[in-house]
Amino acid sequence: MAAPSQVLAPRTTARFRPPRFGLGGSHLGGQDPGDETAAETAVATVDAAYQAGIRFFDTSPAYGESERRLGTALQRRPRGEFLVSTKVVGADAEDSVRASSERLGLAVDLVFAQDDATYPVLDRLRRDGVVKALGAVSDDWRELDRLVRDVDLDCVLLTAQYELLDQSARPLLDRCLARGVSAVVSGVLTPQVLHMETVQARRLSAVCERYGVSLPQAALAFPSRHSAVTSVLIAASSPAEIRADAALVRQPVPERLWKDPELLRLLS
Repeated sequence: MAAPSQVLAPRTTARFRPPRFGLGGSHLGGQDPGDETAAETAVATVDAAYQAGIRFFDTSPAYGESERRLGTALQRRPRGEFLVSTKVVGADAEDSVRASSERLGLAVDLVFAQDDATYPVLDRLRRDGVVKALGAVSDDWRELDRLVRDVDLDCVLLTAQYELLDQSARPLLDRCLARGVSAVVSGVLTPQVLHMETVQARRLSAVCERYGVSLPQAALAFPSRHSAVTSVLIAASSPAEIRADAALVRQPVPERLWKDPELLRLLS
């Protein structure tokens, strides 16, 4: 296991910074590997993301055919222009990374893991240049907080607990900032945000509308308000969906919205 946090020197800045927005590949895999229509839609979705300026693509062996379909789309692009991340699945971390690279037809830049036992192997792969960066992934911010303390990570992927309606992971992000670890956040376009299913969401939406901002637009912009957050991942299952989300990303959110007293009360 890597050295405990008390002997890990803090970094003043993150040494590894993924692009600001990325496409999450969880919706690209489909249920049927032989579904040619689903495969074509997935490749078209990646192409649409790339055309919209997205240069960070996240996937996993657990997402069905996502790695193969992502690789099919990205192999046509200049390799130096984009970053690919995937997850370790199974007990043998080195085999998992190799198999992911074969399915993608591309070298993997960033690997996320959950199992403590895999980090020494992944650290060796990082030192050997097989991967550029090592990360941890979880929907539990406390687990990631422990790993940031105890493992020499470049990045964490938080899949819940930091979005407009739930900021419970802030202590993790504060620790990431102090340690120079980049934080990637996903899951910000929750059903509550998209469908305004709660009173708080409806009140937030009303405040945002006064500034010409939709609630999803604010939700996409919010995580990067914390200096540790380098990237937000957006899952999409069609070209139209990722184009719409990318359009929201490109629309500026007025700084005065974030200083609105009512908004601050609702977010507290």
